Amino acid sequence: MITGAEAEAPERVPGRRLWRRVLRTAVRDGIVLAADLYTAEPDPPPRPVILERTPYGRRAVRGSDRSRHDEPTPLPEDTSEYFVRAGYHVVRQDCRGRGDSEGTFVKYLGEGPDGADTIEWIAAQPWCDGRVAMMGVSYSAHAQTAAAAETPGHLAAMFMDSGGFASAYEAGMRMGGAFELKQVTWAFRHGEESPEAERDPLVRQAFAATDLRAWFGAMPWRPGLSPLRQVADYEAYLLDQWRNDAFGAYWRQPAIYGRGHYDRFPDVATLHMSSWYDPYVRSTIENFQAMSELKRSPAYLVMGPWTHGKRCVTYAGDVDFGPAATLSDNLDESYLAFRRHWFDAVLGEEGDAGAIPPVRYFLMGGGDGRRDASGRMRHGGHWRTDTQWPPAAARETTFYLRSSGELSRTRPEEESAWVEYDFDPDDPVPTIGGQVTSGEPVMVGGAFDQVPDERIYGAREPYLPLSARPDVISLATPPLTEPLAVTGPVTARIFVSSSAPDTDFTVKLVDVHPPNEDYPHGFAMNLTEAIFRCRFHRSFEHPEPLSPGRVYEIEIPAPDTANLFEAGHRIRVDISSSDFPRFDVNSNTGEPEALTRRKVVAVNRVYMDAARPSAVVLWTQPDPYRREEENAGTP
Repeated sequence: MITGAEAEAPERVPGRRLWRRVLRTAVRDGIVLAADLYTAEPDPPPRPVILERTPYGRRAVRGSDRSRHDEPTPLPEDTSEYFVRAGYHVVRQDCRGRGDSEGTFVKYLGEGPDGADTIEWIAAQPWCDGRVAMMGVSYSAHAQTAAAAETPGHLAAMFMDSGGFASAYEAGMRMGGAFELKQVTWAFRHGEESPEAERDPLVRQAFAATDLRAWFGAMPWRPGLSPLRQVADYEAYLLDQWRNDAFGAYWRQPAIYGRGHYDRFPDVATLHMSSWYDPYVRSTIENFQAMSELKRSPAYLVMGPWTHGKRCVTYAGDVDFGPAATLSDNLDESYLAFRRHWFDAVLGEEGDAGAIPPVRYFLMGGGDGRRDASGRMRHGGHWRTDTQWPPAAARETTFYLRSSGELSRTRPEEESAWVEYDFDPDDPVPTIGGQVTSGEPVMVGGAFDQVPDERIYGAREPYLPLSARPDVISLATPPLTEPLAVTGPVTARIFVSSSAPDTDFTVKLVDVHPPNEDYPHGFAMNLTEAIFRCRFHRSFEHPEPLSPGRVYEIEIPAPDTANLFEAGHRIRVDISSSDFPRFDVNSNTGEPEALTRRKVVAVNRVYMDAARPSAVVLWTQPDPYRREEENAGTP
């Protein structure tokens, strides 16, 4: 509960019909959090309040707040004024240990109590009508599910964009037991902006002189021997995340494990928004499905084709999805209007929440595959609506891996068949795009031809396709004779063995465009990917070494996607054992990656025969555009 608070006198925001007062609120442990309250009057009447909690500075401009594709990013005052004019008050709060708030910043873990205390205090103020809604992108979405797990009684609605952990162990911080190294690049960038760096010019100089890319070649790190050594608190929480490799009490904390606390979430309207090249695809969809099933209040899902928070551009990486791809002018006039209309629908007295489609998703594909003026491949796509996810028309379809290199609908009949390769941890498969955010300057997210070039960390000349590597098993269908939409999760169920006590297996789904004059070798566009660390073959709670040569059946669930494979395209699946620098590299020794200094080469085998039919399961449906055209022409 809030133990005390104070507010400064309101001040008129220059040049605006907007008033701002600074709130300083002491939460349950006495730490004081700073916030701004925006209202239309100096003495405002009670209204619903929209709360956003951020570690990025409550008055700082963020690119992820961009509202239209043809306008610059609005200032925090612009956004606040927009919602104030629509009949809401707005509170923007600095998270603990960031901005003007007191305390020590520990990423994610303290946001639940701080958020819940803030909600309850706001609800008790004379300028609040008792309803506190939350909104925000990325970390500000994580802060919402963290607060919801504390069951704040006055939380009224949640608009979560590109975040909100269902299980950080499975998406966002780790995947399949492997550590997501975007946590490193995020910590480094924000360590440069930390209070310690602001206070001490030597800390700033140390950051400026640190070559982060070089440090990625010197793993594992130790206390005092990392690129974050100049800010001990940041280094400590990062190494804590990395070294907690098994699923246990650390990963069950409410702030990062919504799945374990859904029953404590208030029964309020929720909107879950993400994009196909965002790390939080799985969390977003799981949260939506759970709220739809467990709560009476409406839940909504919106999935675009972008990278993290980039809803106002038409591209992701080296691929363009056409003018239909932006949120602005397609789902609404702007991101501001989209949010306001949703809040009006679920909170307003005359709102019609039932008029909003439960699911809106962007189906990638349908473009001509040529290069546009910006140098990107035109893949195209359109928005779709549905009542559920996966879409009602989608069905599970199994594609079997064949030792011939084919991806086939026919189950293998061979008595014994496999493909094996050497996995050398000193030569990992480089990450080319994918569901990455905050990875700069080491990696970037998005859709790319799976051929490395000078932009890719770890790539070396002559820059051959990833599928040409001996440690990549690449399997593809023949060219499709009819378009086929893949809309839903992607799951590899494969039979494997290894010479090592532990190793990794990866899976990647690829849309192979046929050759044209712009791309004479075709264009192998990545859609989704995943990884599995084999010492967790029994459970993520209790790692257990592999028995060399023994065959294990493992399941690798990849984040959902929505893509139309056109006629003439091939569906391709790549199997390997590394995806670096997105994920840390398995040493193949059986020791935790964050601690061991040794590496060994593993001989890894994938079986593809009648008794061990490795396969990838896709949710497919016929071309929905063609089906609609045919239905429209039916008398």
